Amino acid sequence: MLSISIIFFTFFIISFFLILFKFATADADFTLLSKKQVKREEIEDKVVWITGASRGIGEVLAKQFASLGAKLILSARNEAELERVKSELSGKYVPNEVKILPLDLAAGEESLRDAVERAESFFPGSGVDYMIHNAAFERPKCGVLDVPEESLKATLNINVLGTISLTRLLARYMVERGRGHFVVMSSAAGKTPAPGQAVYSASKFALNGYFHSLRSELFHKGIKVTVVCPGPIETSKSSHAGSSNQAKSTEKRVSSERCAQLTIIAASHSLKEVWISYQPVLAVMYLVQYMPTIGFWLMDKIGQRRVEAAAHKGNTYSLGLLLGKPKKS
Repeated sequence: MLSISIIFFTFFIISFFLILFKFATADADFTLLSKKQVKREEIEDKVVWITGASRGIGEVLAKQFASLGAKLILSARNEAELERVKSELSGKYVPNEVKILPLDLAAGEESLRDAVERAESFFPGSGVDYMIHNAAFERPKCGVLDVPEESLKATLNINVLGTISLTRLLARYMVERGRGHFVVMSSAAGKTPAPGQAVYSASKFALNGYFHSLRSELFHKGIKVTVVCPGPIETSKSSHAGSSNQAKSTEKRVSSERCAQLTIIAASHSLKEVWISYQPVLAVMYLVQYMPTIGFWLMDKIGQRRVEAAAHKGNTYSLGLLLGKPKKS
C-alpha cells in the first residue's frame, strides 16, 4: 500500500508541474520577480568590471550598465570586439570612463594579477565595485563519455580555475576597502543535472559552491555575492552572437536583454542567488531544490533522450522528452 501511495503522490506532483509548465509565464524565480526595477543608486557612478564583454550577455550587460551611469572595464580575449562594444555604448561616462582590458582567464595567475592591478588603477580612489564574472567556455551538448580531454581541460581552466584565481586576487583589494560585489553568471546547469552538458554542469556547480562559501566567509568584511543561474538564453538576435546561436530552434529562450536586466536588478538588490528561465526549466529547478527525489527521477527519465535530441538538433528543453523522441527543430 505504501508503494502505491508513493506512486500516486509522484504522479500527482508531476501532473501539477505539467500544468504549471503549460500556464505559467514567469521568467525568473519569485524573489527576483518581486523586485520590480533596478535600484539605480546602487549602480550609478560605480566601477563595473565585466568579463566576456565582447558578445552575448556580456555585451548587453555592458550596454545596460553604461546606460545606468556606471563606469566600465570591459574584458575579453578579442580586443577589436571590445572596441566595437565600447563604440556602441551610451551613458553618463561614455566614452572616457570606459576602459578596455584584454583578458584570457586561462593565461595563468601572473597574467591575471597584472590584469587586476591595471583594473584597480583605472579609476584612482575608486577601485572595482562590481566584478561581473560572465566569461565562460561551453561546447555543444554531447554524451558524458564523448567529452574530449581538450574540452574538459578548457572548461575547467576557464570556468573554474581562471574565475577563482581572478576572484582571489581582486577580493584582497575589496576587503581592504571594506566593500565589493561579485556577480557570477552561473547556470541552471549548476543547480540541476544537465544531461549532455556534464562537464559544463560540473564547472557551474563548482562556481556555486565556491562563491557561496566566499560570501559566507567575507560577508562581514563588506563582500557581497550574487549568483545568477540562467536557463536557455537567446543571443541570436545580435549579428555578433556566438556559438549558442539558436535562431531556428524551437526552444523557448529568455532574451539576452531580459537576462541582463534581471541580473542587474538582482545585483542592485544584493540578492544572493537568482534563477532566470522560462518553463519547464524553472519548475525543474524548483523540483530538484525542494523535492530532489522526484526531481532526480525526472532527470533520469529524460537524460538519454536529451542527449539524443541534442545530436539531432532538437529541442533539449521540451516536455516531449518525458513522452518519447522530441521533434527536430
